[in-house]
Amino acid sequence: MCIDLARCVAAAIALLPLALPAQTSGSAPDSAIVVIDGARLETITAGVIETGRVRIEAGKIVAIGGDDVSLADARVIDARGKQVYPGFIAAHSVLGLVEVAAVRATVDQAEVGMNTANVRAEVAVNPDSELIPVTRANGVLMALTVPQASPQSVITGRSALLRLDGWTWEDMTVRAPVGLHIVWPTLDLPPWLPKEVAEAARKAVGEKRTALVQAFAEARAYGTAERAQRIPVPDLKLAAMQPWLDRKATVFLHADDVVSISDALDFAERENLQAAIVGGHEAWRVADRLRRMNVPVILTGTHRLPRRRYDALDASYTAAVKLAEAGVPFALATLGDSFDTTNLRNLPYQAATAVAFGLSREQALKAMTLYPAQILGVAEHYGSLEVGKQATLFIANGDPLEASTTVEAAFIDGHEIDLNNRQTRLYDKYRAKYGQ
Repeated sequence: MCIDLARCVAAAIALLPLALPAQTSGSAPDSAIVVIDGARLETITAGVIETGRVRIEAGKIVAIGGDDVSLADARVIDARGKQVYPGFIAAHSVLGLVEVAAVRATVDQAEVGMNTANVRAEVAVNPDSELIPVTRANGVLMALTVPQASPQSVITGRSALLRLDGWTWEDMTVRAPVGLHIVWPTLDLPPWLPKEVAEAARKAVGEKRTALVQAFAEARAYGTAERAQRIPVPDLKLAAMQPWLDRKATVFLHADDVVSISDALDFAERENLQAAIVGGHEAWRVADRLRRMNVPVILTGTHRLPRRRYDALDASYTAAVKLAEAGVPFALATLGDSFDTTNLRNLPYQAATAVAFGLSREQALKAMTLYPAQILGVAEHYGSLEVGKQATLFIANGDPLEASTTVEAAFIDGHEIDLNNRQTRLYDKYRAKYGQ
């Protein structure tokens, strides 16, 4: 309790700078005109411009090219010797829903119940998360935040695509909802489970799959009754499922092993769903079917062990190139669970590993920019450096797939954002301490 009011007020004022949201931009307003001059531009869709200019007005790219791009009335950033890329998109995460996985009070990623389709990820996002500025400091400027599964969950809720800058979740939300998420109940159980435990797990999986089919049947019946105006009391869960019935929007099916992926695709065909696979560790094993059904894959991580004892040691590293060679639409992501939230910044290194094992660098860059933008439904505005798109991009002193590269500046919707974060502050603090 505070006894001396004046001292308490003074103390609060002294602490105020520490309480400011870490990710809030200190940049010029949207109305500022900026030209990035002399950089190597990786446009993603139109090749590379070796010594180019990008002109940004009102948050958008209004011109891109060479000396023909005007410098008039603009703040000019000398980027000679630098490289410019569209912002990377983390296509699967719990960013903003988890701060410290081991501290329960900072975890808000899942709701209880088999069907929680009415859950909206964006409203639970913490805009003051220290992980947001850490993530964007490495060029990851957007992230899909996804409700995760509780032990009982199958339908986990609706995801939201966030720009990693803003005072509130409303400021940060680019698109919501993006998709309905279903964690496929898998029978891929560890062989070392005791017999009675394995039997109980199989029974639980059967019950979940039955409940999932029933939920979609009830949702269709609910939609019919709603159109006939025969719903006396609304059911929020069944109402929330309506936009995803009959291929109206994308249902994201989380499945890793080949049997689960095949079962999930069977379900999507029976229910006439527009599907995408999340996880997809063994999606390459059913690549022909994925291509035929036009089902994209969000491949969550190349830095993983093989799933099976007899798999090749590089099975995880080559999954992306196998999908690319088979013509399957895909995006690269990290694992995206609560323990991985602090590592979203490492997304370009996941892509670098895929390049080292056969994926082309061009495809790897697209798999973090244009391809996730297409899968998440925002390619009209994000994912490449093109006139008319939002100016969400970064300037680096080298190839972002190299760990030695530093992101020196970044813009989100035309705002130049502050790249300082908790890690850089601690680095500066202890470098100064041990330099004394």
